[in-house]
Amino acid sequence: MRNMPRVLIVEDEAPIAELIAVNLRHNGFQPTWAMDSETAQRELDAVLPDVILLDWMLPGESGLTLARRWRSDARTKGVPILMLTARGDEADRVAGLDAGADDYITKPFSTKEMLARIRAVLRRRSPELDGGTVAIGALVLDGATHRVSYEGEQLRMGPTEFKLLQYLMKNAERVHSRGQLLDKVWGDHVFIEERTVDVHVKRLREALGSASVLIETVRGAGYRLTAQPLAQLNS
Repeated sequence: MRNMPRVLIVEDEAPIAELIAVNLRHNGFQPTWAMDSETAQRELDAVLPDVILLDWMLPGESGLTLARRWRSDARTKGVPILMLTARGDEADRVAGLDAGADDYITKPFSTKEMLARIRAVLRRRSPELDGGTVAIGALVLDGATHRVSYEGEQLRMGPTEFKLLQYLMKNAERVHSRGQLLDKVWGDHVFIEERTVDVHVKRLREALGSASVLIETVRGAGYRLTAQPLAQLNS
C-alpha cells in the first residue's frame, strides 16, 4: 500500500484545523495538528512531513517567522510550505512567498482548492519522475538524485526551485514567459499568480550563487538560461 503523505497543519483555530484534517484524511493524507509555533517545531523535530499548511497569525512566533526559519534549516528546507491566512493583499502574498512559502491560500478557501494546491506542490517535489542529467557549462543537475552542483560544489535549493532550474536547463537559450513557466513548472491548475514566478526566480538565483548570471531577465518577455551570460560577455 502506498504511504499516505504526511501534512502538518499549523493553525491556532481548532474548528478550522479539524475541518482541514477531516478533509485531508478523506482524501488519502495523514494530518497532524499543531496549534502554535512551539508545538509545530516539536512535531517537525519528531517527524518530517511531506507538506506544511501554515497559518500566518499564531500564538508566539508568526507563520512568517517559522517559514523563514524552516527555509534556512537544511533539514526542513525542502519541505513545501502552503501559507493559510486571511491576509489577502498583494503585499501580504509577496511577503509570504518571500519568507519561503511555495504557495499562498487566502481564507476562506474551498476544500477542493486546498487539495489541488497540496497535490500540486507534491508533484513539484518529485522531480525524480523526470530523471536524467543535464549540464550547462559547469552547472550540472541530476534529476534522479535531486542534486545540483556548480564547478564541483553542491548547491542547496527547494523543490520548486529545483524543478524550475531543471526546466530552464532542459530548454536553455529560449526565452520563457511567466505564463509558460507556470504551465510547465507549476502544472495545469489555475491558482498560482504570475508574481510567484518572480519570487521563485529570485530564490533560485540566491541558491545558485555565482552561477546566477546564467539566468537572464529578458525585459518585457520573461526569463532564459544561457551558457553565455551577458554579464560574462561584457566583462
